[in-house]
Amino acid sequence: MAKPAGPLPPGFYERSAPEVAPDLVGKLLVHDDGTIRAGRIVEVEAYSGSGDPAAHSRSGPTARNASMFGPPGRLYVYLIYGLHWCANAVCGPAGVGDAVLLRALEPARGVEAMTAHRSRSGRSIGCEDLCSGPAKLTEALAVDGTHDGCDLTTGDGLAIVDDGWLPDGLVNTTRIGISRGTDLRWRWYVDGNPHVSRR
Repeated sequence: MAKPAGPLPPGFYERSAPEVAPDLVGKLLVHDDGTIRAGRIVEVEAYSGSGDPAAHSRSGPTARNASMFGPPGRLYVYLIYGLHWCANAVCGPAGVGDAVLLRALEPARGVEAMTAHRSRSGRSIGCEDLCSGPAKLTEALAVDGTHDGCDLTTGDGLAIVDDGWLPDGLVNTTRIGISRGTDLRWRWYVDGNPHVSRR
């Protein structure tokens, strides 16, 4: 892993989620809480405001999705099934409700710490399965609801950084794990990467 150049600036996120999403692939999600854990983003999905039937923001702001309407470059973290956290990079102007779901990472640094955090149940977890899904990656990087609304652009704790790495090829498909907006081709992943989530 090359030395990160620093967090992506707010201007990077000041576009619609479908524009930002493919540009996030290949960047590094870094969490430094005294232990540095980092993974390369290899899969994302875009969710875009009131016109997207699958977006949490489709019906306007609520207590749960308030961060999704915040300034671009913040983190929107929500709970699914009452058990698992999912993390999203907020995009577009404040008030729009666009975000990019971080679906999968390729572990890059702090793999031992990530494995230990995910193996608390006593299960053995291989590297390819460590961050191969939105709930897996948040658990591995120790990201939870306390990080909802944090600023990814300051480099204080959580950040998305660009170290210059580019994927050889991107695959663009419809989103998975949803029942609405299934026709929109707003999912991107690194072609052939073994860390991408499974359908």
